[in-house]
Amino acid sequence: MGDYRRIADRIAEDIAGGRLKPGQRLPPQRVFARRRGIAPSTAGRVYGELVRRGLVVGEVGRGTFVRAAPDGPAGRALVEAGETGGTGGIGGPVNLELNYPSAPGQPELLAPVLAPLLRPDVLAEALLPAAATGTAQAREAAAGLLATPGWRPGPERLLFTGNARQAIAAVLASLVRPGGRVGVEQLTYPLVKEIAARLGITLVPLAGDAAGLLPEAVAAAHRTAPLSALYVQPTLHNPTSLTTSGPRLAELARVLHDLDLPVVEDRIWSFLHEPGVPLAAHAPSLTHVVDGLSKRVAPGLTVGFLVVPPHRVGAVAHAVRSGGWGAGRFALEAAVRWAAEGTVARLVAAKRADAGRRQRILAEELAGFAVRSDPHAYFAWWELPAPWRADTFTAAAAAHGIAVTPGPAFAVAPGHTPDAVRLGLASAPEPDLRRALRTLAHVAARRAGDRSGP
Repeated sequence: MGDYRRIADRIAEDIAGGRLKPGQRLPPQRVFARRRGIAPSTAGRVYGELVRRGLVVGEVGRGTFVRAAPDGPAGRALVEAGETGGTGGIGGPVNLELNYPSAPGQPELLAPVLAPLLRPDVLAEALLPAAATGTAQAREAAAGLLATPGWRPGPERLLFTGNARQAIAAVLASLVRPGGRVGVEQLTYPLVKEIAARLGITLVPLAGDAAGLLPEAVAAAHRTAPLSALYVQPTLHNPTSLTTSGPRLAELARVLHDLDLPVVEDRIWSFLHEPGVPLAAHAPSLTHVVDGLSKRVAPGLTVGFLVVPPHRVGAVAHAVRSGGWGAGRFALEAAVRWAAEGTVARLVAAKRADAGRRQRILAEELAGFAVRSDPHAYFAWWELPAPWRADTFTAAAAAHGIAVTPGPAFAVAPGHTPDAVRLGLASAPEPDLRRALRTLAHVAARRAGDRSGP
């Protein structure tokens, strides 16, 4: 089983060394297998491993293309050599896959709160292990941080993990046995697909419309074969930025109650949106809320939050402990102080303003294209003009030193491969973001016969 990984390692080295260029098409798997003297099934594993590492994009019937990271040697070489397909250089690689916002002056805001934690007496306490239930002070602080008009979680329902991804893993592990089925939106957070694969869970894509996930789709899937749980992102859905309407949330809650179906409500981006009543307010006995500090504050020192139904606190806490997904005590203490002293609130206000500015840049540079987004969001869903496909456009963008996320990365069903890309707006400096979007607009507008991509 390790042979395919060694072959993938050698191809990865070729990509890192520039011997395989961004946008270059790899041979079909059967040809690759014949050249390497390996079984076609092994070739499939090699290509799958390269996709998992983010080094290539593609699918059966369309081809597989090198997708070098723009901060790697290949990306740097393209920029330095001026190989930008005639659109002009963008001044350096720009990563629109990463999506971690940072407010102006953020380190200066965070540092004073951390300083008291470095006192030996305080540090000794902060370096002790943290329970999944945290501390009473942490539960009160998190309850206040997550509260919205019409909903405030009881502190006794709060649990803590290292980050929101671990919170998702812990909840699913506590709800779903291996082989179980979990309903998700047709386009969903890619790491949920990875978590499901590791837990032996089958994801079931469910249809939605402009108002959000269709409750009848949930009921129909459950009738086909019982679902163990539902995972949804009702507020600023990643990647489409859709926020589910209030009436649709209420309708969905009624169906969940009828089916007695537990749900995981991912609210990681909800801090950017106008406060609204979450699904948890409609179905408190079924809803497990996931949130965290990675977007509100920073990814390097973060905490994941879980709000669970009272009768499930013990089961989910056990899953957190057994999975090794608990929060660090130092990060938890820092989070309490940041929340109590208003630092998180100030960062949220600054990031809302920042997201609005970046959305205006997006609207200016991609005017006339089919871009779906929300004025409050830090990402956008770009439905590409024909004849572009997601894989070829991603490869062409990489050849210009720009990383984007291809639409199929979010698709749950293998046959549902939208010709779209997600643009992460948060991480690049605003001037670089503008130049990158302008370059991508030029690339997208070029006719198929003129483009330099595959």
